[in-house]
Amino acid sequence: MNEPITLSTPPETPDAVSQQESAEGAGSSAAKAPADSALPGWLTSLPDTLRPYAALARLDRPIGTWLVMLPALASLAYTRMETAFAWIDIWWDILIIVGAITLRGAACTWNDITDRDFDGAVARTANRPLPAGDVTVTQAYVFLGIQVAVAFIAWLCIPTDAKIVSLLALPLIAAYPFMKRVTWWPQVWLGFTINWGVLVAAAMATHVSFGTILLYIGFAAWTVGYDTIYAMQDRDDDALIGVRSTARLLGEQTILGAFCFYLAATAFFGGAVAANGGMPLAVLAVIAFFGQAIWQVYKMNQGDDHALMVFKSNAWAALILVAGFTLSAII
Repeated sequence: MNEPITLSTPPETPDAVSQQESAEGAGSSAAKAPADSALPGWLTSLPDTLRPYAALARLDRPIGTWLVMLPALASLAYTRMETAFAWIDIWWDILIIVGAITLRGAACTWNDITDRDFDGAVARTANRPLPAGDVTVTQAYVFLGIQVAVAFIAWLCIPTDAKIVSLLALPLIAAYPFMKRVTWWPQVWLGFTINWGVLVAAAMATHVSFGTILLYIGFAAWTVGYDTIYAMQDRDDDALIGVRSTARLLGEQTILGAFCFYLAATAFFGGAVAANGGMPLAVLAVIAFFGQAIWQVYKMNQGDDHALMVFKSNAWAALILVAGFTLSAII
């Protein structure tokens, strides 16, 4: 074997040493961002006192907030397809946005508290604030209480029926982090939990109808599909630490399984639209949603390394339904 050829380099100048130290400092700062952070540069630019709390609330990963918020907005628009929009809906939209941000943040904080030992054993999550030691468990509980307090203020502003419906979600939220330890189907529990806003939004506008329930089940099936794709990133680590998921359960049939859930979601969305008059734009939105699902499966068949990108594209899938239902309500 030939010896590698090395070139001599001139001695480092003070400027070069300074630049190297700056780069090493930047690398150290960036290392404080969890590996799954979507905005690591923004996260590490925050003051040290705020950074771990932003990470606990997943403010650096806005896709989760979109996936909580958009189904609820779609439900409000779906309900108004029959009655048309009212001025009060602007206020309901604001409350949905506030609720999505605070409750998603609170749920993620609770998840991190209960999963801190698991997170420390997974490369993607090892730098999250609790396993990394950036905050204590007590501090995390205090932050959880602050987020719940803000959500409570928004809760006070919604109608009584919606208040009752929203409270029914609390057991689902509290139990979710433990599902991956007792069942191979934690994604199903997540689907019924994260989309509870669909029922709350309908109760805010009028009432929870049969069509709304079909819509809710459709969004739950959709969530199982996209979270199964998301879980493909952690299959090896999950197997080592004993965490269960549909991605591990389905094995080589994971992509096919995700597609089946997308197909079920489309069927339930179609049933919901039919139950609400079958407006053409709403029907087209459901068809476009299914087209986006087919694109996801196509990308996943090209390799598992597309999992995160495909997962994030589901914000567009939900936005298609929001747009179609909104235009139907307006027209």
